[in-house]
Amino acid sequence: MVEVLQSYIDGKWVDAIDGARFDVRNPATGEVIATAPACSAADADVAIAAARRTFDDGLWYPGTSERERGRILLRAAEIVMRENEHLARLESRDNGKPIKEAREDIREVSFMLEYYGGWATKLAGEVQMLGTGAMHMVVREPVGVVAAIPPWNYPMMMATQKVAPAIAAGCTIVLKPASYTPFTAIELAKILEEAGLPAGVLNVLTGAGSVAGARLVQSPLVDKVSLTGSTAVGTWIMRESADTMKRVSLELGGKSPNIFYADADFTAAVEGSCNGIFWNQGEICSAGSRVLVERSIYDEALQAMVDHAAAIRLGDPLEETTGMGPIVSPEQKAVIDRYLEVGRGEATVAVEGKVPTDPALAGGSWVPPTIFTDVTNDMTIAREEIFGPVMAVIPFDTPEEAIAIANDSDYGLAAAIWTRDIAKAVNTARALRAGIIWINDSQPAPTEMPWGGYKRSGIGRELGRHGMDDFLEDKAIYVNLGG
Repeated sequence: MVEVLQSYIDGKWVDAIDGARFDVRNPATGEVIATAPACSAADADVAIAAARRTFDDGLWYPGTSERERGRILLRAAEIVMRENEHLARLESRDNGKPIKEAREDIREVSFMLEYYGGWATKLAGEVQMLGTGAMHMVVREPVGVVAAIPPWNYPMMMATQKVAPAIAAGCTIVLKPASYTPFTAIELAKILEEAGLPAGVLNVLTGAGSVAGARLVQSPLVDKVSLTGSTAVGTWIMRESADTMKRVSLELGGKSPNIFYADADFTAAVEGSCNGIFWNQGEICSAGSRVLVERSIYDEALQAMVDHAAAIRLGDPLEETTGMGPIVSPEQKAVIDRYLEVGRGEATVAVEGKVPTDPALAGGSWVPPTIFTDVTNDMTIAREEIFGPVMAVIPFDTPEEAIAIANDSDYGLAAAIWTRDIAKAVNTARALRAGIIWINDSQPAPTEMPWGGYKRSGIGRELGRHGMDDFLEDKAIYVNLGG
């Protein structure tokens, strides 16, 4: 059955003003599973006006207390846990990720709502006496209307990590999910509505980023844009936001190094290195796509990673035994395929896995896990973000060389280090120009820890207490006490 989705504006479920719709497809089969409103700039203006009016009328902030904002998020967390399996299956069907990964995502969504529900009552300011004649206060206030633009690789989780702190801070929001994956953003609105969120606080627009999303960025009535996406889109948003001096936070691309020292726990490092690039089909901004291996163990480590990749089972994302699902869309598959062709001309294919043979999955966007060897850091496959299950393996001889290779990148989102030597681990971590460093692990992103990168990987931080800061303004108030 093809579902008919609607956008959510000012507490009402609506179609696009002109009635236009677009198809949402199952990436595993290519079949149409839903249609959604193809919202235009005019629809965006209606959603922006609702968010602006709701913020400016003061009924949400300061009219709703910090305690009530927190309770709404806590109630939403409980609803997400109640609906975990339903939401995970929607996410898997919409995005293509294996169901076991989708369940983990939805559990973290629930915790994010709970975590930021707690922060709502803890946004304390400062008071300082200036002798006996004056005092000053610093109060923390919401930034205003937020345009939240999450990606398609973690649809509900990344929508929530923008929406939850914005609600806790007292902002109003227009959420524009990726057109490939609108299902769970719509479900998030339903959940928050059930939890008691007033009309107009959260608005959800479906449609193309180049249309509805662009209007959010360009509107003078929007105070802040929060994007998770490509560096190219982030650069455009910075330019477009300049005219209205919007605040922006941008979590962008990566070409993350995974440094595999010879003294590492070999089995753990092999598994972690493979998970770092093959988890979620490699559609991860922080994916460990450059695996740097100490030369003395290079051949052994390469063979172990090849064996691991060859054993990954691609299949129906809703099957419990599936190890990797399809790429989100034919368009993204085409991008990856072009990089694979470039890679075959630059380096050597060490392994290329098998795609499903099930006729029911013939229309899916399948890319097998692929490992390239004989890679140098100046190659295209080592420098450009592929956003797919493609590993480039590079040898090194010394920690200094590994650090130099790792830092020789336009990006600086994340890095992983595998070693039993704690001093080497910490010294390497301190030397790397990246915002997130994992030691003897790869890809954990706990809600309590800040997330963001250096260089062309973005501006600002999400998650943790730092995830509140970009949704708040600091106001200084000076009080003359008669001095």
